[in-house]
Amino acid sequence: MDLLPKSVGKNKGEMMHHNAPRCTITLHKAPFMSSNLFIPKTCKHCGNAFTARTTVTKYCGDTCAKRAYKARKRKEKIQATLTEDMQQQKQVVEVHNPNAVNNKDFLSVTEASQLIGVSRWTIQRMIQQGRLKAVPFGRKRIVARWQIENLFN
Repeated sequence: MDLLPKSVGKNKGEMMHHNAPRCTITLHKAPFMSSNLFIPKTCKHCGNAFTARTTVTKYCGDTCAKRAYKARKRKEKIQATLTEDMQQQKQVVEVHNPNAVNNKDFLSVTEASQLIGVSRWTIQRMIQQGRLKAVPFGRKRIVARWQIENLFN
């Protein structure tokens, strides 16, 4: 039994019949409009001149349409990556804003190390040596800003 649709008539707009095992579906062929349009256009992808048969045709052929689609998708991916990178950079700037540390009177060990420009371990050693006094506050140790400023006086 043939699984492909067979045309019942030879003329446009006539019915087709689909024969498949346990399946009888009647399909209607849409009447095709005869286009008498011949519009000179330029391909948006390759720039070659061609004659279009519809008013919405943009490309000279299937190859140019596929290549333009692929280029468009590539540009969308690049743009999405660039916007994602810009958003990540804004988040990093917001997280590591040095002005936030400058306005605080009490600093964590990490913030104190960022303020001075040393590692966290250097601040920890200074606390153990007694050069800085840190107060436990929950799970953190907090250093008063005036103590850090007194280190340099």
